[in-house]
Amino acid sequence: MKRVALFADVQNLYYTVRQVHGCHLDYAALWADVARRGQIVEAYAYAIERGDPRQQQFQQILRNLGFDVKLKPFILRADGSAKGDWDVGITIDVLDAAPRVDEVVLASGDGDFAILLDKVRDSFGVATTVYGVAELTAQALVRATDRFVPIEGELLLRH
Repeated sequence: MKRVALFADVQNLYYTVRQVHGCHLDYAALWADVARRGQIVEAYAYAIERGDPRQQQFQQILRNLGFDVKLKPFILRADGSAKGDWDVGITIDVLDAAPRVDEVVLASGDGDFAILLDKVRDSFGVATTVYGVAELTAQALVRATDRFVPIEGELLLRH
């Protein structure tokens, strides 16, 4: 059975799914869809810690599904802007996992990851899949992956 590592960019997914679909990603449906492609041997969800009880409940749901939830503190800058970027952490974890798996699945629309997917394929011979909101996923990322899965339909959590 194919060994799969799953990496979920929670902030990117939250904002892109909400903007286009007006709802949330169903992480259980994402997990089930990825699990149909092979055995998920590693899974990480990257989020920002704001100390909000609802967010903590959501993070526990992710853990219950099987994700290792990685948290970074929410930083509000003096100018009012916020910082909470996991790009470097995701990149390091993907490069670390690539030699141990047959496929890397990235759930994000961030075009900065295109070069990472090229490296994973070229250096490790690992297949890549990207899950992203089609309208807001960078074309560079779509071009860089072996398979693009649009987040729509059954992957959405509609209340």
